[in-house]
Amino acid sequence: MRYLISLSFLLFGFAAFAQTPSNFFELSATTLQGKKINFSSYRGKVVLVVNTASQCGFTPQLKDLETLYKKYADRGFIVLAFPSNDFKQEKEDGQNIQKFAEKEFGCTFPLFEKAPVKGPDKQPVYQFLTTKKPGFLFNDVAWNFEKFLINRKGQVVERWSSITKPTADAVVKEVEKALAEPL
Repeated sequence: MRYLISLSFLLFGFAAFAQTPSNFFELSATTLQGKKINFSSYRGKVVLVVNTASQCGFTPQLKDLETLYKKYADRGFIVLAFPSNDFKQEKEDGQNIQKFAEKEFGCTFPLFEKAPVKGPDKQPVYQFLTTKKPGFLFNDVAWNFEKFLINRKGQVVERWSSITKPTADAVVKEVEKALAEPL
């Protein structure tokens, strides 16, 4: 009996430890410059999260992401980019990813450390996103430049595939809707 109670405690304790955060603002990640950012600092903002790669056919979307970011930043909107080599299109290291995004596309929004966005080793941010907003065919990210919209309360409210440009009407409409919602 004593062993059964101990085993139950271990199992339930581990399950509680492994639970998904209740909202996006409970997460954190490290920037390309090595600075850990607690997403609680984005509480109250509308966040667009995108996985990026510098050698992808969708890479020009970085310019669209910057356009969207600049258009709505003063209303509490931010873009967070997460480079990944899951699709073998991000060979650069962090410093070169940052230089490329700034020089080629004028990116001023935060870029985070290159890390997996799919599979068993995916980073916690993408574990959260794909759990809260599974894809149509796949729970995991299917390709570079998938986008997730997080509202001011830290809830994932929308997900778009790579082919949907950040400046597409559907994205802009949802961003504006999220910005209009009260806390």
